[in-house]
Amino acid sequence: METILVLAHTEADGSLGKAALETLGAAQTLASSLAGATLVVGLVGTDVQAAANQIATCGATRFLGVAAPDFAQPRYSSDVLVVEALGKAAAATLILAPATSRMNRVLAGATQRLGGRIDTHATGIAAPDGQPAVTRWYYRQRMEAVLSRTQRPWVVALESGCAPAFAGAAGAATVELVPVALPAAHQRTTVTGIQAPPADEQTIRPDAKLLFVAGAGWTKKQADGQPHAVEAEKLILGFLGQTKASLGSTKSLVDLSGEGQQVLKFMSHLNQVGQTGATPRHPKGLATCCHGEEPHTVGWRFINERRAINLNAACSWAQGKADVLYVADAFAVIGKVNELLATP
Repeated sequence: METILVLAHTEADGSLGKAALETLGAAQTLASSLAGATLVVGLVGTDVQAAANQIATCGATRFLGVAAPDFAQPRYSSDVLVVEALGKAAAATLILAPATSRMNRVLAGATQRLGGRIDTHATGIAAPDGQPAVTRWYYRQRMEAVLSRTQRPWVVALESGCAPAFAGAAGAATVELVPVALPAAHQRTTVTGIQAPPADEQTIRPDAKLLFVAGAGWTKKQADGQPHAVEAEKLILGFLGQTKASLGSTKSLVDLSGEGQQVLKFMSHLNQVGQTGATPRHPKGLATCCHGEEPHTVGWRFINERRAINLNAACSWAQGKADVLYVADAFAVIGKVNELLATP
């Protein structure tokens, strides 16, 4: 019989984030498909009662918590003690955690302390044959593997966007506080503040409903024989500002700076989708001035609804890689869209 522990950290307001709720949803499904499995939730933060109440109806048999101001911020030296303590307190055989930056930083070290094994970047977990197994993508998202382990505890970091989030009613949960001694040597790292660009300047928005992908065509010569990179910047930033979409890019576009060509100043390799870039999971995607490079299209294969704008009707986007292809000038289309969005 498996004891499934869901690990989660609270957000700044004391609630659980989307990634944590998705992991909980996956754990619920897994527990229901394993005979005799029990579900336990382990929470960490300044105060975990509100988070426990938020998921009180998830079906967990126990709610464990490590709560103190010292555990509010991510810190490897303290978080590794927390994960170890929660894993032992739950006597967990399977430990599921969201693949957030905080959890990714600490899970491997904690797994070593627990004497277990870990799999990261998992995109799903199920028990098709009565035994838990995870799915994972390899070779730039071209190959999918199904992995299982006999070693326990088995720790799995689940990627966001791969499972429906828990959406049950709130309630009143009883939290068992797990004591974690924090020696002075484990408190040397402190968070003094957070530096982040204003919301309107942020172009990478993982939770946005739309991913806007810009291809190298935005910086190429247009119908008049001249490039219009400055106009392209205004059009793209105007669209992002009004729709709050996330910005993606092909590798060919972000590499232009090394080729001495005009570039979009706000674009970096952090925006790259596919070909060693990100594999986003937004509900909708709109690719513009792209030419259907295979690594790029593989990178956004998990977008639910994919559309593209390209002047070339024979481009490879028309060969089944986009659900809808608009044969049109992206400059004209996005300009008109921005005009309509700005109309009250």
